[in-house]
Amino acid sequence: MSQTVKLSPAALKRLRTVDERLMSYNIEMAEVTGGTFWKAYTPGQIAGTEEFPPMKSMADFGTSMQVYPPVNLYDPKLRSLAAEFGPVWVRVSGTWASKTYYDFDGTANGKSPEGYQNVLTKEQWIGVLDFVRAVGGKLMISVANCIGLHKADEPWNPSESEKIFRLSKEYGVPIEAAEFMNEPNMLSYSGAAPGYTAADYARDQDLFIAWVRKNYPETLLVGPSNTCDNAMGPDSDTPEEEVHSGGVASVMGDVATVDELMDGTKEKLDVYSYHYYNGVSERLASIMPAVHWDVSAATTEPYLAVAGRTARLNVPARDKYCPEGQMWVTESGDAGGGGDTWASTYLDVFRTLNELGEFATVTDGVIFHNTLASSDYGFLEREVFSPRPNYFAVLLWNRLMGTEVYDTGEPIREGAHVFAHSRRDGKEGVCYLIINNSTTETTSVELPEPAVRYTLSADSLRAPVMKLNGRPLVLSNENGLPDLSGEEQAAGTLTLAPATITFLVF
Repeated sequence: MSQTVKLSPAALKRLRTVDERLMSYNIEMAEVTGGTFWKAYTPGQIAGTEEFPPMKSMADFGTSMQVYPPVNLYDPKLRSLAAEFGPVWVRVSGTWASKTYYDFDGTANGKSPEGYQNVLTKEQWIGVLDFVRAVGGKLMISVANCIGLHKADEPWNPSESEKIFRLSKEYGVPIEAAEFMNEPNMLSYSGAAPGYTAADYARDQDLFIAWVRKNYPETLLVGPSNTCDNAMGPDSDTPEEEVHSGGVASVMGDVATVDELMDGTKEKLDVYSYHYYNGVSERLASIMPAVHWDVSAATTEPYLAVAGRTARLNVPARDKYCPEGQMWVTESGDAGGGGDTWASTYLDVFRTLNELGEFATVTDGVIFHNTLASSDYGFLEREVFSPRPNYFAVLLWNRLMGTEVYDTGEPIREGAHVFAHSRRDGKEGVCYLIINNSTTETTSVELPEPAVRYTLSADSLRAPVMKLNGRPLVLSNENGLPDLSGEEQAAGTLTLAPATITFLVF
């Protein structure tokens, strides 16, 4: 059914102020050191014309991975496109980070010491620090916590962490936020020593936080960085058959809840964090069919509701373990398992912008998109750094949507996901985001006054190129940005075509 939305900028009620770095991103440690990450999909798989071969069991997990060289963080195109986002947090983490040895004096000679999986050189880490400085970012990390550092029944020690904290501070790009460990609810699977328990994690997080506060008090302490399998259970208005989970912990066996990780801890967090994915990708669909969404659902209400519901279900844990703190989604994206085949297309823009809009109505915080330039869910294509539709979508968000969030009074429904913020340019007025996620019906919008319109569309839902007001969003031959200007829209009734997303600046 076609929807009608009546905009009333003057009547909006303020909800909250959100962080100017709401839209941020991850650079995986595996990108920095070089290492194993998700294998790219083929053009046919991305277009939906070629089926992805199913895995028969978790024993086939490695077939979805490949070894990549380190990313070139000095690449001018990469730096220029990343800098266009404006203020961001840059998180360098991932399961790879828990098993990384910091060989800053070169004594390891490129070979991982016993108990570690990989090596980070001083040159590679300086590359990260130079990148963060070049894009005007703030740096967040997680640290080594594996059998090479200590056994499960031995307390964590700061011998490795001191190296990376000290070098970063001395270089002038300090670590401004840190999670102790990536996805600790999966325990030893996430890189810790065999036999590592939730109680061991609680002990070690306390040791880490106390050490950081004593030696690097300017650093925000963030945690617990858990996946959200349990957080995405049925709620009062979501039928059980429509609920999907986002992590892979459900097939790992030995997992811990947030309460098991956090109960008994003595050191308080500055920021509460969790990971959100909208399900699992085609890579894992055959062994976890209950938590994979078919592509036909990618614009539907149940699918788009996952991000907001996950945020709301994490609020009680935030209030319990980090009262009055921000809430950070330190990994976010289309799907666990390297992204769905459509993650690099226009189809995922609906999920991305809806997540930003809904999250800001729930809480203040930061969302770290996974990743900047790795795998099919990255903002940029690996190695060549060509922007994908999500890059331009969040670039427009950062340029148009300010930090004051308003209640639009419009209930979320198919064809009318309506959000409103202040203008990002600081001028008087507001910016609306209206998502028409119906693929068949138009949406009518009544404008009380003229506005500047930015409408996103594509030739097909799985198109690799998105359009702005009908103009393809592709870089120039010199890698310059395309025209991102809006169009004047007169007061009156505006008709939004099916499967379009529109920013309106008043």
